[in-house]
Amino acid sequence: MKTIKKIGFFLLLVLIIVQFFGPEKNEGSLTSLEAFISETNPPENVHKILKESCYDCHSNVTKYPWYSNITPVNYWMNDHVKVGKRKLNFSKWNEYSLKRKEHKMDELHEEVEKKHMPLDSYTWTHSEANLSQDQIDAVVAWGKKVQTDYKQQMNSK
Repeated sequence: MKTIKKIGFFLLLVLIIVQFFGPEKNEGSLTSLEAFISETNPPENVHKILKESCYDCHSNVTKYPWYSNITPVNYWMNDHVKVGKRKLNFSKWNEYSLKRKEHKMDELHEEVEKKHMPLDSYTWTHSEANLSQDQIDAVVAWGKKVQTDYKQQMNSK
């Protein structure tokens, strides 16, 4: 029994110590989204959806909830954000080629339409990110329009 208590105490001590360490946070400036917003011109309702459901994982600006300060949750969240930004980063929109922008808009509206985005693991703790069918339809329509605009630009070159 003494051994179990020692192991438990040691694990508790380790858990307390690791709380003082954590990954770097993704807390950039909202200005990093200006190029994307001005170029794609989302209607106000779509812009609100993007803010509530997409930007935390797909931009350089993440709003962190209180539990993001708890290790190991902070590492798990950090990994989600890194993967999300690697797949699509609205803050780097001006660095994408026209072809890549067209492809990303295609992926965006397809993933939302198939209800693959936002992820369930995100909406469990961010209920405002749960999209109604009307919201899905609005994002899909906007995404398809922007994608078509990019296709037309590519064809005119």
